[in-house]
Amino acid sequence: MDIQQFSQQDIEILHEETLYKGFFELKRIQFKHKLFAGGESGIVTRELLVKGAASAVIAYDPVKDAVILVEQVRIGAYQPQSRQSPWLLELIAGMVEEGEKPEEVALRESEEEAGVKVTNLQHCLSVWDSPGGVIERIHLFVGKVDSTQAKGIHGLEEENEDIRVHVVSRETAYQWVNEGKIDNGIAVLGLQWLQLNYQSLQ
Repeated sequence: MDIQQFSQQDIEILHEETLYKGFFELKRIQFKHKLFAGGESGIVTRELLVKGAASAVIAYDPVKDAVILVEQVRIGAYQPQSRQSPWLLELIAGMVEEGEKPEEVALRESEEEAGVKVTNLQHCLSVWDSPGGVIERIHLFVGKVDSTQAKGIHGLEEENEDIRVHVVSRETAYQWVNEGKIDNGIAVLGLQWLQLNYQSLQ
């Protein structure tokens, strides 16, 4: 059964403008689209944050049955009334720049953020991150690492990165997902994937 009856051609862009361009770009889009019941929608106006693409790595040590997580501050998680820290436990990840391949970013960021070399890198899946208002495609990879080499504080000084490395057992990491201690989407997705597939990596 084909559940997706529409394609890219079933959206008509009427107007597009850039509202702001800095670290990210913010656009305003006006469009019409075909309707499930037939016919065409009215004019829909949306602001769209353009981020591009990013790669994330499930850095897994099959010998120790452990995963490498990184901890860093995220301004989007800064909520002064909250008791939860804006320093988040995440997977190794980085933005895909123009001319780069997602797998190249996965390998580079593993060294920059955690000081480890990843082998046997394989693609798990690619997903849209909040496509109602954001253009960002997340490419998720898994790779094998020697977790005994993962320690310390990393990141690029010129980008003011301050990243602490953690080696966590797979079971503990998955428990932290269930408890809400790990609560960012990419890490939750990646650790759930690992829980379903780790036996094939050992």
